[in-house]
Amino acid sequence: MFEKYDIIVVGGGHAGCEAAAAASNLGSKVLLITMNMGVIAQMSCNPAIGGVAKGQIVREIDALGGYTGIIADKSTIQFRMLNKSKGPAMWSPRSQNDRMRFAEEWRLQLEALQNLDMWQDMVKEIIVENNTVKGVITSLGLKIYSESVILTNGTFLNGIIHIGEKKMGGGRAGERSAKGITEQLVSLGFESGRMKTGTPPRVDGRTVDYQEMEEQWGDEKEEHFSYTNIEKTLNKRCCWITYTNTKVHDILRTGFEQSPMFTGRIRGLGPRYCPSIEDKINRFAERDRHQIFVEPEGERTNEIYVNGFSTSLPEDVQLKALREIPGFRNAKIYRPGYAIEYDFFPPVQLDLTLETFKIKNLFFAGQINGTTGYEEAAAQGMIAGINAHQKINDDKEFILKRSESYIGVLIDDLVTKGTDEPYRMFTSRAEHRLLLRQDNADIRLSPLAYNLGLIDKERYQKVVEKENQSEEIVKVLQKKSVDPKEVNPLLEQVNSSPINQKTKYINLVSRPQLGIQSLEEAIPDLEKELNGYRADSKEQAEIKIKYESYFQKEEEIVKKIKSMEDKKINPDFDYSTLPSLSAEAVEKLKKVKPRTLGQASRISGVTPSDITVLMVHLK
Repeated sequence: MFEKYDIIVVGGGHAGCEAAAAASNLGSKVLLITMNMGVIAQMSCNPAIGGVAKGQIVREIDALGGYTGIIADKSTIQFRMLNKSKGPAMWSPRSQNDRMRFAEEWRLQLEALQNLDMWQDMVKEIIVENNTVKGVITSLGLKIYSESVILTNGTFLNGIIHIGEKKMGGGRAGERSAKGITEQLVSLGFESGRMKTGTPPRVDGRTVDYQEMEEQWGDEKEEHFSYTNIEKTLNKRCCWITYTNTKVHDILRTGFEQSPMFTGRIRGLGPRYCPSIEDKINRFAERDRHQIFVEPEGERTNEIYVNGFSTSLPEDVQLKALREIPGFRNAKIYRPGYAIEYDFFPPVQLDLTLETFKIKNLFFAGQINGTTGYEEAAAQGMIAGINAHQKINDDKEFILKRSESYIGVLIDDLVTKGTDEPYRMFTSRAEHRLLLRQDNADIRLSPLAYNLGLIDKERYQKVVEKENQSEEIVKVLQKKSVDPKEVNPLLEQVNSSPINQKTKYINLVSRPQLGIQSLEEAIPDLEKELNGYRADSKEQAEIKIKYESYFQKEEEIVKKIKSMEDKKINPDFDYSTLPSLSAEAVEKLKKVKPRTLGQASRISGVTPSDITVLMVHLK
């Protein structure tokens, strides 16, 4: 039935979709195998994309020619730029999405790719010959051959769903778990572990009293993820905020004896930064309330996602506690919350390309690597898809540095440090976050995407134009001056010190209370001077002016660190030949197989003196 493929992608979640799209757009013949074609790119948890640090990742995926940002824009029902009161390094885009439309748009996008085929089946085994992957075997007994395989199994590997004392096999509510792959990989020498995640009950919105909650609308300004021209419609739906209370907490505690989390039936560690409601009231017993975000699942559906109320307690306890939350007195549940436990493979078994060390041409991406979140999964999928294509075509591997992207930080953290709990990206994980902003992801990464062939010349030229225009705007503001009488009324209005002589515009823009837009609105001559420049170019120019000194300091730090990152190490080097290394360093270095001295320095247990020994050897 099947020709031989270049790449087989196993799993149709966010990682699988981006992996299949990237590889097929680069020219590989790709087969995407998923257990259910009706739920491709399903938003298994909350119906939203982006957020703190995650929004930056989506912008980076888009800059590299991926589709998550485009699909998010097409299905947005509300958009917000988070942390706008802080500096631009913290600004994080987030959209509320129509869950059904998001999945539909992904399906249509994949079907439009010429080099991509899809097949509905379960992969139960990979075909391995001479430590090289050669294809897969499905539950139907079909052998399908390929040059490379990317596993993006999400929460489906031996997945178990827990609701109170009940448990059932499944990778998601209503879907079976995947069997066979974990056992085979362990037999091949891989280490595996268990993780846990959860989801809240879904509620019939017709039974909710929104008047008892706080409204939360999106931004009035038109915003988006993608740098392409996607038609955007803002604020189609409102979200709301409400709170739990002591009565809710008391009811939840009555179910603790039946909680799979407290009785030890769940062995896997859950996400630290997205705990269940029972975990929250147990760990933070001193708190009288916890915030609940009430999020519509789509533009037209009644279904509501109760963000902040993830639980695996018995159904009757869930409903009884929920009805004590303001606004939910008469709530009816469509489906209860549950916890899910699944297999993962510690990512220190991977190279920075996301290829496994033990089996050639086999790549892992997404929750199989111990991450949590659509955005982290999609980023890994894209990098795995690119590198699988590059590897089978003997082209240069594609590795992003920590200093050039959040995606680089994500993958370096995973393969260098590993993780024993679901990994989530935060801005604090990126030491160079001042340079890795959401507003300049296209400038940072589009040249790389263009050289790979993932974006076309027209799109690349728009990025070049944006950067050139921003530099031109800075020059205009450096050259032009403004008279006190023209600008002092504005300065008085924003509580900024008045000027008493002609002043360069650039000095005014550098003030925290002022921006290019407010100056244009107050001074017609400036508006005329900057007419024709793009809005994103003006934003880029303003950020450069306000934070130039900080950027320069950060770039100097990056240059100093770059010397270590540029010192290459053979991944197959035998560290036991260096007697001056500590025993722990030899063990960790052999396991992680760092590619550079910089990566070696970030391995837990490798000391500065160990790095000095390596430096001497490299010299």
